[in-house]
Amino acid sequence: IKAITLEDNDELVEARLTPGVLHMIIATKYGLAVKFDERDVRIMGRTASGVRGIRLKKNDCVIGMEVAKEDATLLTITENGNGKRTKMEEYRLIKRGGKGVINILTKHLKPSSKNSNVIGIKTVMDDDEVMFISQKGVIIRTPVSGISTIGRNTQGVRLMKLKEGDKVSIIVYANRLEVRPMKQMSSAMTAMLVSEKALAKNWLSKEDEEA
Repeated sequence: IKAITLEDNDELVEARLTPGVLHMIIATKYGLAVKFDERDVRIMGRTASGVRGIRLKKNDCVIGMEVAKEDATLLTITENGNGKRTKMEEYRLIKRGGKGVINILTKHLKPSSKNSNVIGIKTVMDDDEVMFISQKGVIIRTPVSGISTIGRNTQGVRLMKLKEGDKVSIIVYANRLEVRPMKQMSSAMTAMLVSEKALAKNWLSKEDEEA
């Protein structure tokens, strides 16, 4: 069944089951991010297109959405292997649909930056482990505690050394499941979705059972 109506040349980036009262953070390819209260995104029907989650610069797109846990850090990595952790409290809470703040410096925000596009974000705790996987199939596993925690307006440090012509493709958790079975979810949960073009929407998960 259809979960969201997308515009031409748009695609779904992330979907999260939530209790409907959390703070969410959306990040873009160019290195910007917005943290907002998901209650700013009204409940809609499954086929609705949604509302603006973040105002994008020309040719920018959304690359990820995470729950903004205040006791956690946001891990960001670029396709050239640089990245960092930043305390969640450094991302001020604003209304959805804003331009956002700098998450990590890239060449799109500062021409002299060594960073190219951002490829992923993860909300992480000190005891987490993550894996970085490159386009050519190289993989490394690293404890989050070994990654520097620094400010937003920085370029980060080398997290993955790449051979010429290779790029980081994906970041995943290595020590925990990212999605719980649907049977363990309460019928009162809502589903938060976001697309590449920053369309965000909430819908009641119980609609899926009723459809």
